Amino acid sequence: MNLSQISKLTEEQAREMLERIRWPNGPVCPHCGCVEGHTKFNGKKHRPGVYKCNAGCGEQFTVTVNSVMEASHLPIRTWLMAFALMCSSKKGVSALQLQRQLGLGSYKSAWHMAHRIRHAMSQEPLAGLLRGDVEADETYVGGKPRKHTGKHRRGRTTEKAPVVVLVERNGRSRAFPTADAKAHTLTPILRANVDPSSRLFTDSWRPYIKIGREFKAHARVSHERGEYARGEAHVNTAESWNALLKRGIIGSFHHVSRTHLAKYCDEFSFRWNYRKVSDGECTVAAVKAAEGKRLTYRTPVQGLKASR
Repeated sequence: MNLSQISKLTEEQAREMLERIRWPNGPVCPHCGCVEGHTKFNGKKHRPGVYKCNAGCGEQFTVTVNSVMEASHLPIRTWLMAFALMCSSKKGVSALQLQRQLGLGSYKSAWHMAHRIRHAMSQEPLAGLLRGDVEADETYVGGKPRKHTGKHRRGRTTEKAPVVVLVERNGRSRAFPTADAKAHTLTPILRANVDPSSRLFTDSWRPYIKIGREFKAHARVSHERGEYARGEAHVNTAESWNALLKRGIIGSFHHVSRTHLAKYCDEFSFRWNYRKVSDGECTVAAVKAAEGKRLTYRTPVQGLKASR
């Protein structure tokens, strides 16, 4: 299911495709979970795609109920195209670009749609610990300080927002915006996300030393001394992840508030985790992940106002 295929669908065909993705074995009532005894309404008195749960709760439902698409006035075909665009754009796609490419009526609609899809891409906290060879690194995102302070500072001395990145070699990734990159911040993140039987690879940042003893092995490289790889010891995979995030913020979004930075990290982690499959398979995975998740417009807007 790629963008070209979706763009050729009628609204009814798009609805049928979404139903096949969400309900591969037939309709499931999102209210009570009943898997049989449903009636599909076909007539002018009901909207297209409305079902009634006869064997269970008796409620009516459609395929968008109990997902990030619930209560949206946008066509399902538009939603599927937005999912495909965000899953195939390796460095992200801005809300303004979504508005132009999908012909949406307002920037507000595009912005909310993008955040709802990012919410679908968010990772479950108990999805399993990272295992094997795991690289840990930090990156710093954001623009230059507004006030002129002489030489522009970089890295851990900057006022930019820090992001801690954990990446399995040839596997999954997770990223977390943090207040700082000190030991009291890094330690609980590593404990909660990396299996102790893993080999940990980091740079020479001192807060990694103590927590590194809790893993099977811990190898460090010293960038300060010009060392970027020593045999298997390197953080090049994590730095590749960092580069995608930074290129996305600089080239596509231009600015990301600290309030919403975690959502963008989830988006980039999701695409990274599905980088070895086709864009169509990644899109299907994102649509499936949208189930059971809601994000009203008020939620991200209130968070944005609170950060100002």
